Amino acid sequence: MRNSNHLIGLLNFFTFLLSIPILGGGIWLSTRANNTDCLKFLQWPLIIIGVAIMVVSLAGFAGACYRNTFVMWLYLFAMFFIIAALLGFIIFAYVVTDKGSGRPVENRAYDDYYLQDYSGWLEQRVQDASYWAKISSCIRDSKICSKLGRTVGGMPETGDMFVRRKLNPIESGCCKPPSDCGYVYNNETFWTNGGGLATNTDCNNWSNDQGQLCYSCNSCKAGVLASLRKSWRKVSVINIIVLIILVIAYVIAIAAFRNNRRIDNDEPSGEARMTKERPSRIQLY
Repeated sequence: MRNSNHLIGLLNFFTFLLSIPILGGGIWLSTRANNTDCLKFLQWPLIIIGVAIMVVSLAGFAGACYRNTFVMWLYLFAMFFIIAALLGFIIFAYVVTDKGSGRPVENRAYDDYYLQDYSGWLEQRVQDASYWAKISSCIRDSKICSKLGRTVGGMPETGDMFVRRKLNPIESGCCKPPSDCGYVYNNETFWTNGGGLATNTDCNNWSNDQGQLCYSCNSCKAGVLASLRKSWRKVSVINIIVLIILVIAYVIAIAAFRNNRRIDNDEPSGEARMTKERPSRIQLY
């Protein structure tokens, strides 16, 4: 028990260091929100939790080192809510990104994306017209589609070369028509109607206007959700590791808090405490 203060101090210092990648993960998601994923709301809870862990870890470190019972009490109180918030956030992130993935396309290296493969809260977000207008504007401003162009030996790539490329979800969903529409490749963002019959409504939404392309397609919305899902699954690994360490630190902090209270009350421990509670008989000789 006497070593618990030192251990909680070390754990809180380690947790403080781990709050840096959490904060970095939130900043990374914020950068992707501005340039790639274009969903600008899920990164803020992560940034707030990262800052809170950093501040509370410093308080726990100081309280353990100086055996300040009041600071330790505040640390335990704040850490309980941080652990609960982080756990709730991890569960929420997994629930909203649980469903959905790309569909393999025959003779294509890339996948196609369909909004009906996704469900729940995120799908409702991208289905909202006003909200999607902001997301599609972000994708358009990022110029991700205009960057698809490639040349090979000074010549534009052919259709056979293009279908062997690994496109990310937004490139596949927003910058070209769905494969089942039967459009014919001219260049990366210019396709002509092959005259086939397709039931996919996105086939009519495709436009060779470089300012429109498939930004209004459901495949583009699905591509955004698929990209977000990949980003959040990467960040969630860090969150789970930090959550485990926080729980361990919290359990040891409780032991350290009880130890500090015993010292403040000048209570004996171990064999001395047992002797105090059960004094030996006084023998007269």
